[in-house]
Amino acid sequence: MEKREQWASKLGFILAAAGSAIGLGAIWKFPYETGANGGSVFILLFIISTIFIGLPILLAEFVIGRRGQADAVTGLKKQAPGKPWFLIGWSGFIFAFLILSFYSVVGGWILSYLARAILFQLSDYSDSGFGELFTNIIANPLEVLIAQAAFMFLTIFIVQGGIKSGIERASKIMMPALLIFFVILMIRSLTLDGAMEGVKFMFVPDWSFFNFDTALTALGQAFFSLSVGVAGMITYASYLPKTENLGRSAVSVVTLNIVISIMAGLIIFPAVFALDYLPDQGPGLVFIILPAIFNELFMGQFLIILFFILLLFATLTSSISMLEITVSIAVKDKYDKRGKISWLAGLAIFIVGIPSALSYGVFSDPIFFGYTFFDFIDILTSRIGLPMGALFISLFAGYVLTKQDAHAEMHEQQRLVDVWRVLLRYVAPVAIIFVFVQGIIGIF
Repeated sequence: MEKREQWASKLGFILAAAGSAIGLGAIWKFPYETGANGGSVFILLFIISTIFIGLPILLAEFVIGRRGQADAVTGLKKQAPGKPWFLIGWSGFIFAFLILSFYSVVGGWILSYLARAILFQLSDYSDSGFGELFTNIIANPLEVLIAQAAFMFLTIFIVQGGIKSGIERASKIMMPALLIFFVILMIRSLTLDGAMEGVKFMFVPDWSFFNFDTALTALGQAFFSLSVGVAGMITYASYLPKTENLGRSAVSVVTLNIVISIMAGLIIFPAVFALDYLPDQGPGLVFIILPAIFNELFMGQFLIILFFILLLFATLTSSISMLEITVSIAVKDKYDKRGKISWLAGLAIFIVGIPSALSYGVFSDPIFFGYTFFDFIDILTSRIGLPMGALFISLFAGYVLTKQDAHAEMHEQQRLVDVWRVLLRYVAPVAIIFVFVQGIIGIF
C-alpha cells in the first residue's frame, strides 16, 4: 500500500481550502444576495453567521478529516466503527457529484464570456443587449455543452495530478493571481465618480432590512460560501500532517473568505452606483450588468478580461475540491488509479450535467415541482444537501468525538475547545435546522 499523500506546505493547504470556499459563492452569489437584501445589514449578518456557525463547522470538518487520515467514508468508519456516521461521507460524495454537474455548466458560461472578452466581442453590445447575449448563450445547446466539457477538462486535468502536483500547485498559482486581479479591479471601481454611494450601501446600515428572512439568507450564504456540508474540507484535511494547527488554518480560511466576499462587493457596488444601475439585479448581476458596466469604463475591455479570468480561477478552485471528494472515495488506497478514476468520474459528472446544461434550451420545460433540471439540482443541493451534511457533521463532532479527541487534534486551550463544542452541540444545529426547514418550504 502506498503512503497517503500530504500537502507540501501549510500555505498550500490554506490556499486550496480557501479556494474551495472562494468560488461562485463569494463572487457570484454574495454580491447579488447582498444587493437583494439591503447591503450592509446582510453583510453584518453574513459575517456573524460565518464566524459563529460556519467557522465551528469548518473546524469540525478539519478535525474529522485529519483524525481519519483517509477519504471521508473510510475516515468516519475508523472513528465510529459499526455505526452509520460514515453515511456523511457518502452523502458528501453524492451531493458533491450533483453540485459539480451544474457548477460545471456555470463554469462553461464563464468560459464562453471569457472567449468573447478576449476576442473583444463584448464591446459590440449595448446595455440591453447583454441580457439578450446571456439568453442566447445559455440556450445554445452546442456552445453550452462544449464549454461545459472544456471546464470539466480543466478540472479533471488538475485533480488527476494529485495533491502536491495537481491541486496544491494549481492553487498556489490561481489564488495569488485571483487576489491580484481583485485588487486591480477594486481600485478601478473605487476611483469612479459616485463610487462612494456603493461603499455606503455596503457599510452604512439600513436597519429596515434587519429581519428573520435576511438573517436566514445570510446564514445560508455562510454555509454555501464556505463549502461546508459535503465533506470537502474533511477530504482536504485528511492530507494534513499532525503537526499543523487546525484552529489557525480554519481562521485563515474564514478570514480569506470574508475578505474576498467584501472585495467582490467593492468591485461591483461602487461601479453599479457610479453608473446609475440598481443593486438588486439578482443572479444576472455578473453576466448581464457587469459587462454593461465595464463597457462604459476606460480600458473596460481589458478589465472585463481580468474579471472573467478571476471568476474562472475562483470557480476552478471550488470545482477541483468537489471532484476531489468523489475521486478520493473512489480511489481509497489505490493511489496509482487516481488518474484513471479522475477521468472516469469527471466524464460521469459531465454526462449527468448535460440536462442542466440544456435547461435553458431544449430542456427548458419545468419538470420537478415547477423547476427546470438546472434549478432543481441547485435547490436540492444548496437547500437540502449542504444543510443536512452540515447538521450531521456538527452532531458528530459535538457528541461522538470526545473532548480528548478534539483536544488532541486541535492543540488548542481547553476553554476554546469547550466553546467550540458548545457551538457545535447547541447553536449550530438549531441554526441549520432553521435554514433547512426554510429551504424545504421554499421548494414547495
